[in-house]
Formats: sequence, structure tokens, C-alpha cells
Amino acid sequence: MKKILIITDCTIGEHLVERAIEAYSKDNLYYVIQMKDRQYEKAGPDRFKFFTFDPTSRYKLSNVLKMDFVQIMLVMSSRLDAVNTLENIRAEKPSVRVIMLDQWDLKIDDPNTLTIDVNDQLSARLIDYLPNVPVIAQNVGMGEGEVMEVLVPFGSAYVYRHVGAIEQSQWRIAGIYRDQRLILPTERTLIHPNDLLLLVGEPDVLISIYRSFKRELGHFPAPYGSTIYLFFDMDVDRAEEIVPMLRKTIFVQKRLRRKLYIRVTNPGDLDALREIKQLRSPEVEVMIDYDRKGEAYLLSNDKRHFHAGFIVVSRKLFGTDAVRKVLYDLKVPVLKMASGQMHNVKRAVMLLSESEDVEKITTTMFDMASQMEWMIELLEYQQDENDFKEQVEQYYQNLSAIFSQSVSIRKSTDNPLRILKKEDRFVQCIPFSETVMQRPILSLFSTDLQGLSFHLDHFHQLFIPVL
Repeated sequence: MKKILIITDCTIGEHLVERAIEAYSKDNLYYVIQMKDRQYEKAGPDRFKFFTFDPTSRYKLSNVLKMDFVQIMLVMSSRLDAVNTLENIRAEKPSVRVIMLDQWDLKIDDPNTLTIDVNDQLSARLIDYLPNVPVIAQNVGMGEGEVMEVLVPFGSAYVYRHVGAIEQSQWRIAGIYRDQRLILPTERTLIHPNDLLLLVGEPDVLISIYRSFKRELGHFPAPYGSTIYLFFDMDVDRAEEIVPMLRKTIFVQKRLRRKLYIRVTNPGDLDALREIKQLRSPEVEVMIDYDRKGEAYLLSNDKRHFHAGFIVVSRKLFGTDAVRKVLYDLKVPVLKMASGQMHNVKRAVMLLSESEDVEKITTTMFDMASQMEWMIELLEYQQDENDFKEQVEQYYQNLSAIFSQSVSIRKSTDNPLRILKKEDRFVQCIPFSETVMQRPILSLFSTDLQGLSFHLDHFHQLFIPVL
């Protein structure tokens, strides 16, 4: 049995002994030194031995220290008594591990003595009760924040999402506490408002995830970035199309209330350049690339430098394989702007397919639609009964109630692509997946409706990365 010595003269130490009694362990044998005699009813004599004397007396303490202890707990109310008792211990046992309660900010230069700061411990415990502050397990694992609790608020962007639809890289949802019971989640487990999630992962990653769970709608383009980025290539974009696209982008910028960066490469048309430069203001910055550095370099560098979270390009530029590949790698939402107006757009439309990607982009879709004042519409190709589609429908309906965002579900036995071709005043929302990266001729063989998005190429399309 491992022998542990507890030296105490205060109420905190008495509580420690009581907790040790309750925490039954047949492998531990406790020796307790007290200033005054204190009886513990449940302390069995086979596990607890009590002594009553002043531990500052080296002679008396040395008699007890003749035994071999694996650890000594020093919990005292007087600074002077605590320091003197530690000196007595070190005179007899220079290398034994000592856990010492520190109420006085002591500076103990001893590698075998661990001081527990009372003020730090109490403040850390109290802060757990503050709203919007993550609760971190301090006595589990490394105690550095790799285990965390997060309460999912009612307006969180993650409510009614399936656990499997949430990208979990370097972190995991290990457990869900709901209605006073523990749920071990599977990929199909649905997150409800007021669920208490147990997260495990890298501490820095968990802090970011915590903020993401607490984030409500109305912050797009967060969490991808904080600004809007419009990109022109005058070798591709015609001058007569640039000015209308500028106006449409300014309309979007005013709705989203974010700073706009306009980048022009391969400048050529002077009239178009003059129109672009006239837009300069504290909320609009214009950069012109006269060195022809190339789309890939400019897009990647500007995305990082300007913290771009939403990129706008023309239909022609997005149709360029090289540019589309760069945009895909940047992992931010991309609005491929067509010739139609933006101010009269009323709907954000998504084709409901069997791909789980449609659920992964929901948060971004809701966020932007709420700010742009668009109604959300799901268009389902109703061939047969599909449990997954029904789950997604229920998911959208739940979010509709939570965020007061209008959602309609339109089912049809006709091909939804043909239906949309006859309509207007909408933006099609598409998961920006590898399917989109295929060339149109290859996409013809795709069974996923998202892969056939090129059929609606003449409409505005919002490509949302699947993270």
C-alpha cells in the first residue's frame, strides 16, 4: 500500500481528509497529523492513522517521517507554520514529493515541492460560472485545456446539425449531456439547443471551436474572414461587364456591412479603370496589379493579407480551370456573379441531393441569406423515399424556426435543373466540393445534382466550401 501523509491545521485540510475518506482506494494508506484532535466517523482504522501534535516541532515530526511516504500533503493556515513544517520535512526527506497549499504567493525553489495557489484555483473555479466562458478540465489529462465543456446556445449555428456533418480535425465531440444523461454521439446524433458538449482536442483548436459554437447568425463572412474581395482580370472580363458587376458587388457589400477590396490584374481599359478608382473610400480599397503577377499569386496572397472571407468573381473567370482550382484551395465562399441583377434577388435556392455536403454548408447559407434578406428554398427531385433527405428537411425546418428565417421545400418529379432554368431572381447555393472542380463534359456523368451546376451557369451561384 502507498503511504500518504496529510499535515493540516485548518478547515480546508479537514475537507481534504473527508474527501479522501469518501474516495475509497484500497491501495492508499493515509497518515494524518493535526494540531487539534478531530474525529472522522467513516475513517476506517485500516486506512487512516491519526496523530495530534504541532508539526513545526522537528523532533515530533521526525518520528513520523521515519516511515516511507510516496507523497506529503501540506495544508496549513499560517504562513510561518507552513514554511517551518516544510523545512522540517526537507531536513528528514529531501526528495519526497510535497503538495503544499499556498495562500501567500510563496516562492519555493524546490523541484520536489508543488505549490497550489489558492487564489488561482478559486478564481478558476468561479470563472466557470461566467456566461460565454469555456469550462476547461484542469485536473484531467495535462490540465492545459484539452478537455472542454461548451453549452450550445439556442441561437447557435450548430443546433440541429448532425455530429457527422461537423468537420472535426484535431478535436472531437466525445460526449453530449442532455436532460441529465450522457449520450455517446454517433455520426447521426443531432445537436439540440442547451446541449452540454464534452470536447476533446488541441487546446488552441478547442478555443476556436468554442467561439464557433457560440457564434450566432449575422456575422458572415466570419468565420472564413472579415472582408469582401472582388477580383477582375481584364484579359478575361470585358470592360462593358465590369461596371455592372461593380454596382452589384457594392449592393452586396452594403447589405453585409464589410469592407470591400477590389483587385484588378492585367489592366487595359482606361474607362473601366476610372470607374473602379472612383469607388475608393474608407470602406472600399482598390489595388491594381501592373506587374501581371498572375491570378494564383494574387488570390492566395490577397486572401491572407486582407483577411478575405468572401470572394466575388465573374462567370467567365470562374469558368477558368486554373482560377477555379485556386478558389477551391482557398476554402472561402465564392460568389460567381452572372449578368442578372442582385437587388431583385429574393431566394437562395439549393438542390437537395443525397450528398451530406448540403448539411455542411447550411450555416453559411443561413447566415448570408439572413443578411441579404433572401428566402431559403430547397428543391427536391422526388424519385423515391429517402431517409437522408427527410432528415435534412427536418433539419432545415428546425433552423427556420430558430432563426426566424423563411424556408420552403419544393418537391417535384421533374428535373429541378429544368425547373430553375425557367425562373429568375435567385442565387443557387452549391457545396464547393471536388465535384464542382470537374469539367462540364465530365460532370455529365455525375449522379449528384451539385455536379451538374454548370447547367445553371448563367445564374448567380454561391459556392460554399465543405469543411
